[in-house]
Amino acid sequence: MTLTRSYELCRRLNARHGRSYYLATLLLPAWKRPHVHALYGFARYADEIVDSFTMTGDRAAALDALTDRTSAALAGEPVDDPILPAFAQTVRSFGVDHADVHAFLRSMRADLTVTRYATYTDLLDYMEGSAAAIGTMMLPVLEALPGAAEKAREPARQLGLAFQLTNFLRDVAEDIARGRVYLPLEDLDRFGVSVDDLRRPAPTPALRELLAFEADRAHAHYRLALEGIDLLVPSSRPCIRAAYELYGGILGRIEAAGHDVLRARVAVPRRRRVAIFTRHLLAASAADRAERRVTVRMP
Repeated sequence: MTLTRSYELCRRLNARHGRSYYLATLLLPAWKRPHVHALYGFARYADEIVDSFTMTGDRAAALDALTDRTSAALAGEPVDDPILPAFAQTVRSFGVDHADVHAFLRSMRADLTVTRYATYTDLLDYMEGSAAAIGTMMLPVLEALPGAAEKAREPARQLGLAFQLTNFLRDVAEDIARGRVYLPLEDLDRFGVSVDDLRRPAPTPALRELLAFEADRAHAHYRLALEGIDLLVPSSRPCIRAAYELYGGILGRIEAAGHDVLRARVAVPRRRRVAIFTRHLLAASAADRAERRVTVRMP
């Protein structure tokens, strides 16, 4: 597996499975995109091991093998893997914190055995690896302004949490089909919702109230993430603004549908996605040109 093929495979995984985020990445300078794809591709690759409906093998053994290969690749050893050459080069090139990589893999392992979360604090602990760590892994590639890297870290975490909580709300029916419930059990009890209510063909009034409550939590994470966009270099801001609007748009569609996430998978219409992309395209092009504008002085 050459680096070129590895990066291309990561790009295709992003395009196929991360439709909204892939569209946003097209607003990045061309040189940054493969590295964002590499990080996404690694996350998707691991996620498929624990989430695929079609996988019939030993998921724990497959995740163990990926974890071992990842550790070897990060240590600079050659590995036989389609994703890891691109991922490892990106991690090395940008100084991505290995602790974030291992936190992500720990959360993926939790998905093999944990199907319920008692409290929101428990869910946040899971999302620390599955979502917040993704945000902080992306940050070095996106580039914070000089001196702002530490300040930008918490908003990056919050954006990861906002995106994942949005996905949890959208995917209630899909998750329960896998036997998983990401809505905290204490919240189900508070609103008088049973796990069986999540399997109904349409939401009960109590479930709608519960989902509205969780949507408010997602909005809070989005608000905490917003200040981080201006802490990035200008060429990365249009991408993250577009992703922010696209994922926020999913949350808006859930709310507009009266929090009915059981009958059909909520999605932002294509024309809306294209409108968001187009609105940020001019700013992305201008920022990219400005950052590439250098003066070469000959001796």
